[in-house]
Amino acid sequence: MDRIDRKDLPALFTGLMATLAGIGLARFAYTPLLPAIIQQGWFGSSQAVYLGAANLLGYLLGALTAHTLSERFPPRWVLGASFAGIGLSFVLCATPGSFTGFFLCRLVSGVAGAVLMVVGPSLALTATPTERKTTVGALVFTGIGLGALLSATVVPLLLELDLNWTWLALGGLALLAGLACDRAAARLPRPQALAAGTGHGSGSAAPVGLVVLLVMAAYALDAAGFVPHTVFWVDYLTREASLGNQAASVQWALFGVGAILGPLLAGFLARRFGWHSGLAVGFLTKSLAIALPLLSIAFVSRSLSSLLVGAMIPGIVALTSGRLAELAGPAAHKRLWGRATAAFAAAQALSGYAMSGLYAQLGSYYPLFAIGSCLLAAGFVLVLFGRTARPAGLSTASKA
Repeated sequence: MDRIDRKDLPALFTGLMATLAGIGLARFAYTPLLPAIIQQGWFGSSQAVYLGAANLLGYLLGALTAHTLSERFPPRWVLGASFAGIGLSFVLCATPGSFTGFFLCRLVSGVAGAVLMVVGPSLALTATPTERKTTVGALVFTGIGLGALLSATVVPLLLELDLNWTWLALGGLALLAGLACDRAAARLPRPQALAAGTGHGSGSAAPVGLVVLLVMAAYALDAAGFVPHTVFWVDYLTREASLGNQAASVQWALFGVGAILGPLLAGFLARRFGWHSGLAVGFLTKSLAIALPLLSIAFVSRSLSSLLVGAMIPGIVALTSGRLAELAGPAAHKRLWGRATAAFAAAQALSGYAMSGLYAQLGSYYPLFAIGSCLLAAGFVLVLFGRTARPAGLSTASKA
């Protein structure tokens, strides 16, 4: 990983704050809150699980609308409104209320989170010179891990005091991240001739071939497969595995540490093995890590599961983005990445509701880890199928 230049800082902070709030807080902060919501009687276990899935549905809606919003309104306005939506969604959940009200708040947080994930990194990379895109593009996704680590360390401490204040504090963190993001975005240089290599492809959609479709399908399977760890993991360890809040919080902290390291690991894999092989290694690692709780929930086993799944969440995001850029070139990458994000969000939302329904029927999270591992294994196979095939008309020269 190259050193960070001072000129990279505005772009880096713009993207990093967006990913921190977009997924690190808007989604991952709910995971350690889930057991407390159930234990304090705000909602039953099935209702609380569906509230987690509401964020996934919102993420789908946000992914489908983010590009249009960023084209119709100034990106800074779009980012500011999204940060405000996440902050207010936490604040409005600070007192017990109706299931419908909480559902709408979690839905809004998902919509806003997806918009931040699409617009924030895109805005950062647009203002980044070509030779710096790989470094900045990997590091902006460390915000996911920072948000998860904050939720893992701050949320348990706040829960010791009061569940109401925990919601309010998370809302405040989201708003502070928004202020930091806006300040950085205001310092971004105006995009210059960064589109010089993309002019010939800007007027029409690039052809989409077999390999691109395989990568997108694998990415969708990834989204569906890691739902158990991002929505149910802490509650599984706390209540079903009877380890208690403290032990589960340690695992969520390890998950956050892994998520910080994931983009750095992705960069290493891409440089050492190439985008394709690095992506395959990522899928295989994640599949095995999700399956570890099926074998043992001893400390070492569950810690490896937390750390590796946490690392491979942003890691596979970065590797998939790099693989699509390698296949399509910079001209078509933004369009294809938007489609991949929509497929990811759709698969994640469907998986979230399907797994929530399955849990409601079975009363156990255990089978969900087996399903998640199998989905990642299927994604690994799809990535392998794309080794030799090449979509006609797409360049493999770019490794941005």
